[in-house]
Amino acid sequence: MTDVSSELDHAAVLAKCAHGEHDALHQLYVHEGARLLGVVLRIVKDRGMAEDIVHDACLNIWQRADSFDPDKGSARAWIFSVARHLALNAIRYRDREITFDSNAPTELDHDEHFQHADVAEEAFDWQTGQRMDSCLEQLEPERRNCVLHAYVDGLSHAEIAAHTGAPLGTVKAWIKRSLLRLRECMA
Repeated sequence: MTDVSSELDHAAVLAKCAHGEHDALHQLYVHEGARLLGVVLRIVKDRGMAEDIVHDACLNIWQRADSFDPDKGSARAWIFSVARHLALNAIRYRDREITFDSNAPTELDHDEHFQHADVAEEAFDWQTGQRMDSCLEQLEPERRNCVLHAYVDGLSHAEIAAHTGAPLGTVKAWIKRSLLRLRECMA
């Protein structure tokens, strides 16, 4: 099984996106689009919604590519965290019941409200992403790779075992223990 994503210099692609090179975004989508869709689909469990989120993630990556800092984590992890956060936000808000309060004001200053909400959310996402990168770096390389294959690439445990050559039970144990360590580190 060849890993197409290993052929792509994610940091270079983000730098090109930051400089407005449209081909870079297309290149990123061609190399990572299916994996992004797989990760998002596992979260939202609705193909149409997942496709919309991947589209939004690509636009978000294009618009925010200049905010990527290679000293703070890998470009690929940053790309997938953008899609993952959009997917998590979508399921968080999808099931909320909307009720109408007849006493509520009928007009809001949407721009001001959402501008502050976006800044706070981006700051939280950035801090969480940085902490996650730091925690992932503390894992042994083969265990970190198993976690990334499962949660970023969207591979099954059996696919990871085939890819790494490790027994299936070992892969499952590595992932379980690694998730426990990540949970402790993130707490």
